[in-house]
Amino acid sequence: MARRCEITGKGVQTGHHVSHANNKTKRRFLPNLQVTSLLSDALGELVKLRLTVNAIRTIEHNGGLDAYLLSTPDAKLPAEARRLKRRIEKAAERAAA
Repeated sequence: MARRCEITGKGVQTGHHVSHANNKTKRRFLPNLQVTSLLSDALGELVKLRLTVNAIRTIEHNGGLDAYLLSTPDAKLPAEARRLKRRIEKAAERAAA
């Protein structure tokens, strides 16, 4: 399973450990991924996602999962998030009809 946020797409970055003698060795900066269940109002169910803490804070700031996905352009979302967005849009259309 990839170490990548399913909403923001943030993943592993690389860099150097730099010692006091200025020796550089490779290291990895891992994202702070958490497995969370978020309630989708349109779907009426909990959606289990692997998100960074930053993404969780952004979703809560924007008023929940549905509001965040519907307000974010498709170009900024990974493929998994776009699929979830389509499911939410279809469920919202069914509820409105």
